[in-house]
Amino acid sequence: MKLTMLFKAILALCLFSIGCFSVSVSAKNPIIVGAEQIEQYLPQLKGKRVGLVVNQTSKVFDEHLVDVLLKKNIDVSMIFAPEHGFRGDRDAGEKFDSSVDTKTGIPLVSLYGKNRKPSISTMDNLDVIVFDIQDVGVRFYTYISTMHYMMEAASDADVEFIVLDRPNPNGAIVDGPILEKEFRSFVGMHPIPLLHGMTVAELALMIKGEGWLASDKELALSVVKVKNYRRNLAYSLPTKPSPNLPNAHSIALYPSLAFFEATPVSIGRGTPFPFQVIGHDNIHIGDFTFTPISTPGAATKPKLMNIKLQGEDLRQVDSHGINLRFILHWYKAFAEQGITFFNSPKFMDRLAGTDKLRKAIISGQSAEQIKLSWRAGIIKFKHNRKPYLLYP
Repeated sequence: MKLTMLFKAILALCLFSIGCFSVSVSAKNPIIVGAEQIEQYLPQLKGKRVGLVVNQTSKVFDEHLVDVLLKKNIDVSMIFAPEHGFRGDRDAGEKFDSSVDTKTGIPLVSLYGKNRKPSISTMDNLDVIVFDIQDVGVRFYTYISTMHYMMEAASDADVEFIVLDRPNPNGAIVDGPILEKEFRSFVGMHPIPLLHGMTVAELALMIKGEGWLASDKELALSVVKVKNYRRNLAYSLPTKPSPNLPNAHSIALYPSLAFFEATPVSIGRGTPFPFQVIGHDNIHIGDFTFTPISTPGAATKPKLMNIKLQGEDLRQVDSHGINLRFILHWYKAFAEQGITFFNSPKFMDRLAGTDKLRKAIISGQSAEQIKLSWRAGIIKFKHNRKPYLLYP
């Protein structure tokens, strides 16, 4: 009995020590995002007219970057808002006009309305642009397209461009087809894989370095790296990057489930678990049921609204990279019933960056065959991106 008690005491002490050790290691080398390294970029902003490309993720610890810079007496002349708006409360695809921020009185320029790129006259009122938005590392996530257009505008206007970097939650994964130029759109502007495995700062360096900007002038680009970051580190986002990516699991499933946006199938918009379920009212795979409802600020008019759907609950399914099982199974189920699955083929091709994926699915290719067709492109991309990588 005494030996047993002694063993338990030793075990408890070991567990306590291990816990303390892990805490001390993480506390010793915390991830410090670019925006939190104020001393690195504040000198570049003093005495200048500053434009900020920001949203709800642009935090410096618990404060918004806008508020921090105003307290430092920086002249924040304009705020540029991407898809989902400055506060992150706009539906996916919802257009909005330029206005004035009610809290600060600063002009708020919409980059997701009539124009995706600010006018020359707008840029003439600025000396420097700061981009600080949390991305998720997926090509069709539109924040990187907004960054591209802002880089072009800054280059044309001889305005400096600073990227305050943040980790990529899909950082170690490179997967998917390379975008072909004929399928270039706002949901895919660059010849990179669907999952590119780069941070926004690395991608900005590649966009400039590879000559992808439609500008005749040289962009004055600088970046503030994330401290203590490795691309294979797990990173849980402190703020959801958009209304329908509420947690790490939805972000991991997002590159696989977004293809369903080009089909009649719901992936949970209008529910508490978007991008974590799959369902339909007539075609059923699985026995999980859910009903999409109007959710202003996230999905005002979700697909199959107010209809009880049946399908798969993926909240406990581990998924990394692009999992083709989901779309292959659902395509087969629709085909067996003679129902059109890709009811928006052009949108599917824009999301994929190619029509080859859709055609491969229709022709009955396996996931292994499809992924093999991506291999050469991924190898070449990994070689081409090497000069621009900032993290091990």
